[in-house]
Amino acid sequence: MTAREDSDKLLPQSLRQEFCVSGQTLWQWRTAARQQAITANISAEEVDWLLQDLAGLDRLSLRLETFKDRAEILLCLPLSELTTLWEHRIQDRVPVQYLTGVAPWREFLLNVSPAVLIPRPETECLIDLAIAAATPPPDSPLPTSLLTHGHWADLGTGSGAIAIGLATAFPAAMVHAVDYSAAALAIAQSNAQKLNLADRIRFYEGSWLQPLAHLKGKLSGMVANPPYIPSQMVPDLQPEVARHEPHLALDGGMDGFDCLRHLVAAAPDYLQPGGVWLVETMTGQAIAVAALLQQQGSYHQIQIYPDLAGIDRFVLAYRH
Repeated sequence: MTAREDSDKLLPQSLRQEFCVSGQTLWQWRTAARQQAITANISAEEVDWLLQDLAGLDRLSLRLETFKDRAEILLCLPLSELTTLWEHRIQDRVPVQYLTGVAPWREFLLNVSPAVLIPRPETECLIDLAIAAATPPPDSPLPTSLLTHGHWADLGTGSGAIAIGLATAFPAAMVHAVDYSAAALAIAQSNAQKLNLADRIRFYEGSWLQPLAHLKGKLSGMVANPPYIPSQMVPDLQPEVARHEPHLALDGGMDGFDCLRHLVAAAPDYLQPGGVWLVETMTGQAIAVAALLQQQGSYHQIQIYPDLAGIDRFVLAYRH
């Protein structure tokens, strides 16, 4: 349950009820909460994240603790409910992004719920790689304009993060966002509307490329962060992930390659010659995915790229 669900059932910001506490009282609450975080092996910075959203405090006043001298601070829920939320984080390991209902990603602040994966910083690299790939190799038959002005697909869109990143990077393109989950699509659509991108992203409920039959042979690019974790590993993930994030978006089958194999096999029917195939993979999978692309026979210029930690994470190829 998000903070906004606990406070006025997800009312718009303008309708949130406000509750006053003194700066000294909130400082004492923050000090205790940060200590609880350290004891629970959770980043103490998450306390400040919660307070930025629910108390409207800025990062500087939190870091310098100048807020404690204020006579009153407006919260959007009673302090007792804020305490209950933080207990959910500590005891139930609910991710703080689900508590606040928002997650930062690139330059955006995206709505999230347990219906979608929390967008990770490393996934931001997919957008940078797509931008770089929009300058195709010299032997590509696809003009650059068809990559920057064409049709892109975000498969398994979840919160809509990748689709939003693509639509922002390629303002003249049309992005087609697909997800099997209606609840996830609702979140993605809310994010597109909030960021005034609804006219450049089309949403489809269905499995992978299936809803895009009308775009066979027309896609300039296909981007995906598919489920890639082997089934037996999912229960052993961090409790924040295993208990609260949707397993539909995590479980990649017995060996973790079910969705990756499907995307390798299905995408050639949809991509234009020179079109971009780009996915995120699990640590240790990139070489095997590159081999699958090579064996399929429809791809060339197959490349592997590292994530922010230097781990081979992304695989990119062009359609012959």
